[in-house]
Amino acid sequence: MRAAPRIGGTGTARRALVVLTAGAVVLGTLSGCSLFGQDKKGHAVSALAAKPGDCVIAPTAITAEIKDVTVVPCSQPHQQEVYALAAYPLPAGTEKTAAYPGAAVLKAFADGACLSAFSGYVGTDYHDSSLYFTYLLPSARGWQAGDDRDVTCVITTTGAKRTSSVKGSKL
Repeated sequence: MRAAPRIGGTGTARRALVVLTAGAVVLGTLSGCSLFGQDKKGHAVSALAAKPGDCVIAPTAITAEIKDVTVVPCSQPHQQEVYALAAYPLPAGTEKTAAYPGAAVLKAFADGACLSAFSGYVGTDYHDSSLYFTYLLPSARGWQAGDDRDVTCVITTTGAKRTSSVKGSKL
């Protein structure tokens, strides 16, 4: 599914967004272009094309699936940053035919994979950080299309905008 958080059925992938905040899990849905609204300083990219190091403007609308995100230079105000892509492990030879494992299984995988990648990117343990993480999960539609198998891990703030990358920041 590595193509960023955009996952869809007919050639367009869509992803579900899960936000971890102060130990609580908040499931949000982001849709198409409204996910990370277009910004004059940024550009919309497919959620499946987002990659580690991309700084993103947080969505203003909450929807079930997202298609695009708005990527901006990290020197521009933003609330989120992609920090890892985690490929869901599949048995050899089933990459294109594996059945959708379900949202609960993918969330459990994402919790562990994104937590594991956090300290390597930020430079401090998640439990000692002032930042939070969330993730974009493959949708059933994107999974069935065979183009979405990865979880996109995203660092997020509590709403304050940043004008620099959090990579190696130890925040």
